[in-house]
Parts: sequence; structure tokens; C-alpha cells
Amino acid sequence: MAHNLRASLRGGYEFVKPKVVDYKNLKRDINKVIGYKDAQMIVNTMNDRRAQYPNYSFEFNCQDDVFDCMFWADEMEKAYYAEFGDVISFDATFRTNNHGKEPTLVLTNQDAAIKQAVENVFRNSKHRLCMWHIMKKLKKKISDDLFTNTDFRKRFSKLVWDINMKPDVFEVKWGLLMKEFNLEDTRWFKDMFTISDSWIPGYFSDIPMCGLMKTTSRTESMNSFFNTYSESGNLLLNFMMNYDTAIQKKRNTQRELDRASKKASYKMQTPREIELQASNVYTNGWEAYIVQHNNSKSDFKNEFKVEIKAEEKEINCSCEHYKCMGVLCRHAFTIMMRCGVKEIPERYILKRWRKDVISRNYRFSSVQSDLGDCENVKLVNDSYYCFESCLDIVRDDKKSLALFTEKQQMLLKEFESDYISPGLKSKTNG
Repeated sequence: MAHNLRASLRGGYEFVKPKVVDYKNLKRDINKVIGYKDAQMIVNTMNDRRAQYPNYSFEFNCQDDVFDCMFWADEMEKAYYAEFGDVISFDATFRTNNHGKEPTLVLTNQDAAIKQAVENVFRNSKHRLCMWHIMKKLKKKISDDLFTNTDFRKRFSKLVWDINMKPDVFEVKWGLLMKEFNLEDTRWFKDMFTISDSWIPGYFSDIPMCGLMKTTSRTESMNSFFNTYSESGNLLLNFMMNYDTAIQKKRNTQRELDRASKKASYKMQTPREIELQASNVYTNGWEAYIVQHNNSKSDFKNEFKVEIKAEEKEINCSCEHYKCMGVLCRHAFTIMMRCGVKEIPERYILKRWRKDVISRNYRFSSVQSDLGDCENVKLVNDSYYCFESCLDIVRDDKKSLALFTEKQQMLLKEFESDYISPGLKSKTNG
């Protein structure tokens, strides 16, 4: 990746003298040197932070001269935990320490060791199993025919996700569903019913669960996020650098969302003061719609959830057509038109589909590249790099972008009046 990035910045692989293998060997040699001091370097770094930053916590433990575990938290993380620590989620590799308040609810996967640890450490907290992990196992526990039975899956999901259903009603409906689809003797369903008070929402009606996400797991989401920045086999120092990068990205996103939320304006649907108050005190969120497909050849109806932030020009659809194909789906367009969005947001127009993706300047550089003038190609690529860097800086600032555009237009007119391209000049001379 480093070699590819360097080649892009330099204008081509021919301008990068070290080969890919040289980059790999350098990493190997650096890791070999650091490896012997890896744990000590981490301890030193974290101790420096504890001495430098206010309210920074760092603890570690060694067993038989082996760096066994560590815990750290800065002031912002502690503040977040104080406000949002009513629910915590972790997997079987997580180890906790006695820092901060005890959560109301602890969310985990089905791991016996963690269950025991939660009961021992958080004596006043209620333990709940992660719905996402349980539902993910469904496919492996039933036949392919039953899994493709949309009626069963829809009814089963509705049954286990219903937050308003009382336990006694759930137990009756569960029994009827098991009997109808001949699942009464299936071991997994029997086991899951036995521990239904550990995962079915109806059994947690006395516990505030606003900190939970319904459709996915916080643990799985965060694991996916951090995996983007790390890989197995990394040294502790690599991990900490990548962790810091991941946290910085999260916090930057949080700051951007905070700014957007504070600047957002809303079109009031009613003249009531309570609506105005809500717009002033609550963070701006997604409007959710259900788009239904009616199939003339079947009684079955497909439903898709579309979420939209009209002011910010953001839209998501559960069909994930954009993620797969790179163009917005008809469900998204339906809701956009309903919400008065008049143009496709730029963020959803992929460069590869645009008419202007290959500009005259790009074609010009390709011609020069064929002529073998490496110095000229490098200058062209350097020019592209400078232009795109400037554009990235001013892209979100309308005033700066207008000034940048004006200067580009002035420069273009100057060159167009003074410069004749080599191709045109040769034709004129001929």
C-alpha cells in the first residue's frame, strides 16, 4: 500500500526506485528491531500520556514477565462513558477493569466464560445476549427450504423483535410457531426458548434500552471498524498507532455531525411550539419510510426501509442497490421526490458514470505518455496533483471554491490566448 501510494504521488511506478519487496523488507527489519522492546515502548508511551494529559488513565499487568493486559482511557472517553455507559457491549476477547460506573445492561455474545465474568464483576447489571449474533445463527440451524420460506422468517423475526410483547404472550406464540413448522424437537430452538429471558426484548421491559441498536450489533460494528485499521500479527506499537487513527476518525466524524446538527434548519410540519422545541433540543436524525413492492404474480410483498436526511442530502435504502451497483435505487428516488429533493446529491454520483470523467486534459496527458517524454508526463501529473489537492481543500467552502474557480478561469483564458498546443502548431505549419 505504501509503495502504491508513493507511486501515485510521484506520478507513476517508474519514478519510484525502491521496489515493493524493498518496502516489505524494511517493514520486516523495523519489526525485528522493535519486537524486543515492543511492550516496553507501549508502556513508556502510555505513561507519557498519563503524565501529559489531564485525567488520563493507564494500567497494565504482567504475569511471569509477560505483558498480559492493559487498560487506558482519556478524558473524552470517560465523559462519553459517563453519559452513555448505561449499556456496554463486548465480545469474548474483551477484559474489563474496575473503572467508572457500573452499567445497567451488559450485551455479549453466547460465551459461557463472559457470562460468568459479567455476573462476578457487574453484580448489579443485567446481562443480555446479542440479538444480532443469535439471528445470524438461524441459517445454520434450519433447513435451506425453511430458511427460504419468507413467511417463516418474517413471522419469526416479528416474534423475537417485538419490544411490546409480554413474556406470557411470547411463550404462547413461540409454541404455536414451533408446532406449525415442526420445530418442536429441534435442539437449537428448544435451547433458545429455555434462555429466552436472556435475549427476547419483552423480558427487558423494565430496563432502559435506548442505548441499544436494533438491527445490528455494536460489537460487530466496532470490530469491523477497527479491522479496517489493523491486522493480525501487528506489533503492539502498530496496534496503538492504528487505534489512535481510528479514534481520531471517529471523533472527527462526531465533530462534523455536531456542526451539521447545530446548523440544521427544519421545515415545521405544524404551528405547535412543541415541534419547534424538539428541533432545537434534539440532534437531527433520519426520517424513515417503508417502500413496498406489490408483485402482481404473487401475494408476497417486498418491503424496503429508506432513511433520509433531506437537509444534509443523505439517503440509505435497505436494498443496498447503491452499494452494489453504484447508482441510487428506485426506492430512494421515490422518497427523495416525496421529500422535495430536486437533484441527485453529488455524493451519490460516482465518477465512473459521469460524462465528463475523462477530460481533454486527461486525453492530452495520455498522448504525451505515448511519446515517451517522461519529464513532461511528470510535470503533467504534478499539475494534476496540485490542482486536485487545492480542490480538496476548498471543496466544502463555497466562498473559497468560487474564488478558486475564478482564478482557474482567468488562468485558462491567459493560456488559451498565449499558447498554441503542439498538435495544432504542427498542423498549422504543415
